[in-house]
Amino acid sequence: MRQFIRLTPKIRTMTARIPLVQALMNRLTKLALASACVVLPAILVPFGAHVVGQTPASTSKPLQLTNEIMALRAELERLKGVVPDQSHAMKDVAYHFANLWFAADKKNWPLADFYWSETRSHLRWAVRIIPVRKDPQGNEIRLTEILDPIDKTALQQVGDAIKAKDRTKFVETYKQMLDSCYACHLATGKPFLKLQLPQQPEARLIQFEPEQ
Repeated sequence: MRQFIRLTPKIRTMTARIPLVQALMNRLTKLALASACVVLPAILVPFGAHVVGQTPASTSKPLQLTNEIMALRAELERLKGVVPDQSHAMKDVAYHFANLWFAADKKNWPLADFYWSETRSHLRWAVRIIPVRKDPQGNEIRLTEILDPIDKTALQQVGDAIKAKDRTKFVETYKQMLDSCYACHLATGKPFLKLQLPQQPEARLIQFEPEQ
């Protein structure tokens, strides 16, 4: 039981990273409760306490539960080593957002809409990976509280310009989105991550010219 308690903070961090971890967390919780139900009678019986339904065979259950908890702990550690980190997700954001600029420049609006959607989904993925960061002063920064307003304003305005097929409006809103992203970098203590308009597409294999 104490092993489970020590493990809990690490598991809580992992639950934000991968859905399978949540299932493992639920399983560990059930195992911990089951372990308590088995271990307590095992402690009371030597002192003369009578427990209804307690049988000699049940004395082996604590060891079985402990082994299963340890196996799940090992699986969590393995998953921890294979889950992408936030920088990986943000690299994908940069990839899609840079390509978006060139798709709109060529007025390839279906392609621009695709890269806009991918940018949005990968930003959300990045926040799910690490929902809380700390600034240089040690203050917690909840990234959803930064992303949600950006998603509903600057990023949405980029999407609206794409739907309207308005190149002039797109340029304006794209630059505003860059400013919003940099504001997030400042809030999390990374002023050195300055942004600029992309100089070339990230995807060399994609044809940005629209179909005729």
